[in-house]
Amino acid sequence: MQDRTHAAAATPGETVTVAGWAHEIRDLGGIAFLIVRDRTGKIQIKFEKDAMDDELVEAGTDLTRESVVAVTGEVEEEERAPTGVEIVPESVEVIAPAEPELPLDPSEKVGAELPTRLDNRTLDLRREEAKAIFEIRAEVLRAAREAFRDLECTEINTPKIVATGTEGGTELFPITYFGQEAFMNQSPQLFKQLMVGSGLERVFEVGPIFRAEEHNTPRHLNEATSIDFESAFIDHEEAMDACEQVVRAAYEGVAANCTDQLDTLGYDDFSVPEEAFPRLTYEEAIERINATGELDEQLVWGDDLPTEGEKALGSDVGGHYFVTDWPSEIKPFYIKDHDDGELSTGFDMMAPNMELVSGGQREHRHDHLVEGFEQQGLDPEAFEYYTKMFKYGMPPHAGWAIGAERLVMTMLDLPNIREAVLFPRDRQRLSP
Repeated sequence: MQDRTHAAAATPGETVTVAGWAHEIRDLGGIAFLIVRDRTGKIQIKFEKDAMDDELVEAGTDLTRESVVAVTGEVEEEERAPTGVEIVPESVEVIAPAEPELPLDPSEKVGAELPTRLDNRTLDLRREEAKAIFEIRAEVLRAAREAFRDLECTEINTPKIVATGTEGGTELFPITYFGQEAFMNQSPQLFKQLMVGSGLERVFEVGPIFRAEEHNTPRHLNEATSIDFESAFIDHEEAMDACEQVVRAAYEGVAANCTDQLDTLGYDDFSVPEEAFPRLTYEEAIERINATGELDEQLVWGDDLPTEGEKALGSDVGGHYFVTDWPSEIKPFYIKDHDDGELSTGFDMMAPNMELVSGGQREHRHDHLVEGFEQQGLDPEAFEYYTKMFKYGMPPHAGWAIGAERLVMTMLDLPNIREAVLFPRDRQRLSP
């Protein structure tokens, strides 16, 4: 609609056309009000029954909530109206009527459980709180992309259908690809490493990953959005510097550009991490977790950090932090070891209550890379497209990946990661 004016831009003295959804109808006898909502907010439409044509009043008040309407009229000041202005209508057009029985209430006078909301996600995102989350998510991705460009990265897009899994194992979704078996990619890891060996050198990607995880928890998904970084000629320490820069930029972007959305969600004290993220070795991490006394059994060398341990350590640290120098046996084959061979350059970056980032320096030497495959029970020949490029001058390189949904989840302290996904894919949900 070329002549449409958004609700937030309606100015007293103008004749405007506002289009949106019928958010609420209030009939007070001789006067009635229609509240129209669009993406910028709400505006009040006033119907004085005795002074207006009956058909006009009926068109504006005999509506079902969430019907799509277009209202044309003069904007007047009215301090008692929710936004300080109201429209005295000249015409009301019902563009698309809504059924009287809605599966959920976008005005939130009646709440709905998360499964109902996800089943009716289009309606759910008419709620201000749900819309605010995705506007913040969009800002997180915008700010991350800008931070990557500040780091002189080139954005890439890698295949999501592959012949072999990035890390092997059972977390693969097999598909039939013209009569042969293929898989949905677990990660762009191998491809982004190949790109640092090209003329691009420093790359990033924001895209989907697929993992057939059996976990069915508030923080796991089977399709997620991965924010990936990889750079030639840096080590794991410099990779952590870049990681911290991108995460901080995401917080700064939200703080600067999403004040209305944060207000909608009730965040009065949203803060940007200012201090450098502590870097704890794996050994220090398990010692500090054990010292909290929160676990039934003490962690020993070689254990992964359980969820309860991550939360205990996050509470002890009080902010984002890195865990570095993991045992080599825990990390994937492509992570480079320190000279002693027992410790790796792998690192994780943690929010106070969960892991956000996995990264490290990569093994760039062909022979050592092939040995890593064999040690983890993988067939190097199945990854020949990847390993052969390491014969032709692969520079030292490092990188990492952030789960976008986890970043938004922890930033906003959401109770379930599905709140940060438009249409989640998990063990039970394949539609919508």
